[in-house]
Formats: sequence, C-alpha cells, structure tokens
Amino acid sequence: MTMRRLIEAMTMGVALGALLATGAGAQTATMEDGVVLDPVVVEGAADGASGAAGTVTTTRTTRTAIDDKLIDSIEDLGRTQEAGVTFNRQTNSINIRGLEGPRVLTTIDGIRVPYLNDVTRGAEGGANAFDFSSLSSLDLTRGTDPLLGSGALGGVLALRTLDPEDLLLGGRRVGVLTKNGYDSTDRSWFTANAAAMRVGDTSMLIQGGYRGGHEIDGQGDLDAYGAARTAANPLDYDQYNLLAKVHQAAGEGHRFGITGEIFSRDEDIDTRTSQGTGARDNYRPGDHVSGETIDRERVSLNYDYASPEPGSALVDEASGVLYYQKVERHSTIDAYRSVSVIGPYGRDNRFEEQSVGFTGFAARTVLTGEISHKLTVGTELRSATTTQYSAGYDNCQRPYTGAFAACNNLHTNQADTPEVDSGAVGLFAEDRIGLPGGRFRLTPGLRFDWYEEAPQLTDDYARSAAYPGSLPPSSSDTALSPKLLAEYDLLPGLTAYGQWSMGFRAPTAGELYSRFGAVGTYLREGNPNLEAETSNGFDLGLTLEREAFSARINVFHTDYENFIDVVQRSPSCFVDRANCNTLYPQGGVSSYRNIPDARISGVEFGGAVRFADFWTARGSLSYIDGRNRTDDVYLDSISPLTAIVGLGYDRQEWGGEVSAKLASRRHKVDQGFQSPGYGVVDVTAWYAPEQVQGLKVTGGIFNVFDETYYDAVNVPLSPSQPAIYYSEPGRTFKANVTYQF
Repeated sequence: MTMRRLIEAMTMGVALGALLATGAGAQTATMEDGVVLDPVVVEGAADGASGAAGTVTTTRTTRTAIDDKLIDSIEDLGRTQEAGVTFNRQTNSINIRGLEGPRVLTTIDGIRVPYLNDVTRGAEGGANAFDFSSLSSLDLTRGTDPLLGSGALGGVLALRTLDPEDLLLGGRRVGVLTKNGYDSTDRSWFTANAAAMRVGDTSMLIQGGYRGGHEIDGQGDLDAYGAARTAANPLDYDQYNLLAKVHQAAGEGHRFGITGEIFSRDEDIDTRTSQGTGARDNYRPGDHVSGETIDRERVSLNYDYASPEPGSALVDEASGVLYYQKVERHSTIDAYRSVSVIGPYGRDNRFEEQSVGFTGFAARTVLTGEISHKLTVGTELRSATTTQYSAGYDNCQRPYTGAFAACNNLHTNQADTPEVDSGAVGLFAEDRIGLPGGRFRLTPGLRFDWYEEAPQLTDDYARSAAYPGSLPPSSSDTALSPKLLAEYDLLPGLTAYGQWSMGFRAPTAGELYSRFGAVGTYLREGNPNLEAETSNGFDLGLTLEREAFSARINVFHTDYENFIDVVQRSPSCFVDRANCNTLYPQGGVSSYRNIPDARISGVEFGGAVRFADFWTARGSLSYIDGRNRTDDVYLDSISPLTAIVGLGYDRQEWGGEVSAKLASRRHKVDQGFQSPGYGVVDVTAWYAPEQVQGLKVTGGIFNVFDETYYDAVNVPLSPSQPAIYYSEPGRTFKANVTYQF
C-alpha cells in the first residue's frame, strides 16, 4: 500500500515539477538579481540537491573557520561560533532553539540523516554520524525551514563534504590534504587524509580519517562505584570514516557524480556507575561493560547543472541526488548478575533505518517588465524501512517465580516495535520577486508533504511479551508548509526583513508503535493515533553587511501544536492503588500524547567588526524562552541566555583569538537542572610559515581558568549521579597540523 501510494505521489510530483519548470521556461527575458539559492557552480560545487540555501537565519561556517577554531564536534561549534546551539550527550542530539532529537534536521550533501530513537531500550542518536574532517562547510539554520519538510522545526544543520575541486585549486591536477592532531578533552589522537586527481574532464577524491580516544572527563574526580561516583565512566572509542567521489564534467555546464561514504564509531564503557560492592548490588566491580556503536553508509548518484549563459536554456541551474543510506545503532551490555537472576547477562539492542530516495530542484531567473523572479521548484521522494531488535542472553528459567521472578522484567530476543515501512513525498516551489527599484524583495514559498508509516508483522515482534495479538493501523497524513519573506534595503548593505513560516514533524516509528513490558509488571506503548507536530513562526530582523563589519539581529516567536510528549496513563499500584491498572501493577502504563499548545520565542544576535589592521572583534548571543502552554510549565530543553565574544588578530602568516562563552543562570525550568551561570575563556592560535606553502599549525587552550560549569541541556531530568558528574571538562588543549599541497 505504501509503495503504491508513493509511486502515485512521485508521478504527481514529476508532473507538477515539469509544469512549473515549463512555466518558467516560457519567459523570455532574464536578469541576475534576486538569487535565493547558492548557485550550482559545476567547477568546485558542493553536492546539495535540496534546492534550499536556508532562510534569513542561516549562517555558514567555512572550512577555514573549522580549522582555525579547532572545531571537531557540534559541542565545539556551539562553544566557539553559535551561541545557543548545543549537543546533548545524554540523547546524542543537536539542540537548536531549545528543540532537539527528531525536531532538528541534519542533512549531508542534501540527504537527510535520521535521528534514531529506540524508545524502549534507550538507544538514541545518529544525526552526529559524521566526521568534521570530511566537511568543506556547514550551514546552520535557526528555526523552521519549510522547504526542507518534516523535522526542520528547531533548525537545520546542513553539511557539505569535501569535493575533488576543493583540493584541485589553481588548475592543479593532483591535490593532497592531511590533518593530524591531539585533543586532551578525551585524550584522543586523530589523522585525516584526502587526495584528489583530475584526468581530463574527470576528477576524483578519496578521504579517510581515524580518531581514537577515551571518556570526556568533567570536574568530578571521585573514582567510586554506583550512585556516589562523580568521575566519568572509563571509556575507549574508535572512530573511522571513508569518503570517495568521482565527478565527470559533461560540457555545457553539466556534471555527473557518484559518492560513497562510510562512518563508524564504537565505544566500550566500564559502567562503574552501575556497579557496587554492597550485598544488594547486582553488578560487582568489573561485572558490567556496556557499548555504543553507530554506523552510517551511503551511496549516491549526483547531477548538477549551471547554465553557461543564464536564460538560454530551460533552467539556469539544477541539481539532483539519488541515494541509498543505512544508519544503524547498537547499545550493548556484557555483564554478570550476582543477586537477582544470578549469572551471565548480555544485550545487543539494535535500531536501524534503511532508506532510498531522491531529492532535487531546478531554478530559473526571469524578468517581466521591471519585476524579476527567481523561481525554484523541487521534490523529495523517500522510502524507508525501520527495524528494532533486542538480542541477548541471561539465566532466566521458567516459570518466572521465586528466584526468577525478576525475569518478568527481562525481555530479549524479540522486537519491541514492529518493522515499519514508510514513504514520503515532498514538493516545493519558491519565487523570489524583486520589485521595481531593487530595494524591496518578496519571497513566497510553499511545500506539500505526504507521509505514511505502515507497521509490518515479523516473527521477532510476534515473540514480544507485549505483543497484543494484532497490528495497529498505519499512520498517514499530509501537510502544507507555506512561507513568506519580505526584505527591504534601508541603506546599502542594511536590510530589514520579516518572515512567516510553517513547518511540521511526522511521528517516529517508536512514538507510534513501540510496545514493551508484560502483564504483571508495566507497559510502555506507542500511540498510533498521534498527529504530526506543526509550527507557526515569525522572524523579524536586520542584517548589515559592509566591508569592515557585519551584523544580524533576529527576534522570533513560534507557536507549536501537537507537541509529542510522554504521558503516564495509569500509575503504579504501589503509588495509587485506587486509580492503577491492575494488569500492570509495578510501573503502570505510559504512552505518548499530543500537547495542543507550546511556544518558543527569543532574540538572536551575531556580528563582527574589523576595527583596525589585523584586528577583529566578534560576538554571538542567544536568548530563548519556551513554555508548554497546555500544562503551563517551562520547557526543560531550553538553554539559558548565552553569549560568545572574541577578539582576534590575523596576519598573513599567523593569528590567534581570545574568546569567552558566557551564560546566565538557568532557573526557568519545570523539572530540569537549574544550572548556575558561568564564563569560560578560550585561547587559540595558528601559524602558517611562508617558507612552507600549505602548512598550518593550530593550537588552543580551552577553559583557561579551569572553571567548573554545566551545559544545562547535558544534565538529565532525573539524574542518577551527583551534579558534578555532569559538569563540563576543565582546562584542556588541542593541537593540529594541517598540510595541503
């Protein structure tokens, strides 16, 4: 059923795209004003077929900034560049404007990367399954980007990987880039190497990297067991990535390409917080080892076109990518139980998504009288299969009574969620209209989305202790996501704007169909009747671009409907016997619901000024306020007022910067951690000797004054350890050596 409807929607999408493109081609005059999208420059273009270059809130971080500021992770990006952007290490999720998980979209070369969330077993993540050493740039969009479809509510992290042309500069036929370094934050060494070659009209690149390290140490140093421990659990990890590309220029602005990419990260953890020496501690010292593994692989076929003479062809630019992608996450336990169900105990909880899709766009700039149009149309087609499974071993023996009574809570070698086949179709169009005089621009846009998620019965799910005997219905819906942007040039380089946009997020497979527990214990179940989350937001602001300085200020307000949240449908009988469900007396029944009304608003600022020869000052600020207005409580995922300020010195051969990240106390919470305010100072420097072209040495000291501070969103709602366990690292340093030739 899903595939048939997907094919029908694909046919409709192709027809609509052809109709709109033909309409654009019917215009006779063109002009180069009002460009909305990054032009697809075939020579050195980044693969990115989404057709969207972000919104008025999008900022770009270049490869040079990534290297000079020693950005190796999303945490580094939020610490040095983007105030208010964080990475939640508890959920392995990017947090933008107080939203995270599936409410923030990550794309790599225009391909969406799923956020995997095994809601029954606690394995989360996937959107960070990439290596910064493989990137040429990244774009961060704050707030909804309606042209990118489901998931782009809180924001978008759009990543572009290296192209052969990035290394083949100045007409070179061979180019090499090598980067090696050390980071004391997790005591990691890394190496990343890339080589590119051009033969005739064919250019090729291969890039690979490895990083090996350990746990991230906070300021806690008590090396104890169990709930008293404040030092981080010992951890070892290995991380690999491999990227290969071939580009074939076909003349007249056409380029074809093929890309292959592999990423893998494997962590082994001595989980001392779960161990103890007491008579009632189930796991003794050394008897509980856990692991986290994330793997991503993809193959894509790319097409890019840029007309040598805009206006001479049906379209001025076009791009498309056809891809296969697999993202898989494992959460493992290898342990020995000494009190309850004595004996070996192991789990391998797997969550996987395989997807096939296409995303592409075409654009044409036309002139009708004194009015210019930049018309862009595009589509996104996607089919995916989501699979969840828990494999394991233990010493459980039936009947589950007496010494084996706890086995009623230990379920394995089963699927807690049925296999889910999903299909999605997105169609979008945008027209950037330049009005007479050139100072006022109006950009209407609209995206249509259809999705369906259909559960499939498998033997693994039928073995589940919580299998109800039949499957729930499919979940399907459509969404219209409009936007309207108005821009007015007050002065040369000074622009005022206002934007209205809407977005949506489809429920995940786990939120819809998960089911874990057993009669006599508890039940955690999805809700197949969930509606998609929607947003309705406004942005007002100013942008200033001059030769020596730039600035942006943005005020936003977004209303959300149908926020998906966990709800306790019946309590434990040990807490409330009068209202409990006696079939599930231990922990009751919990599920998901739609919260009718939530709101997030705030102010964002960023700017830089070159106030003297070689000297630059910069700053970034984020203030966000969010409430669940249905229950009249604050949202616990909101960061406090945060600012980044920096003073840099940059000559041809060397440079450096002193920067500080400042945050106020966080007290507007419901159940979240009330983090104290802090100020952390970093110092970075680089040296590029003129005698060795292409060589660059970069180093930095972070948290120079060894402050104890907390990233509020990194502290769980129900912490099991003392607060200091969740503190951020103290004084650390990094050193990198990069050589490009």
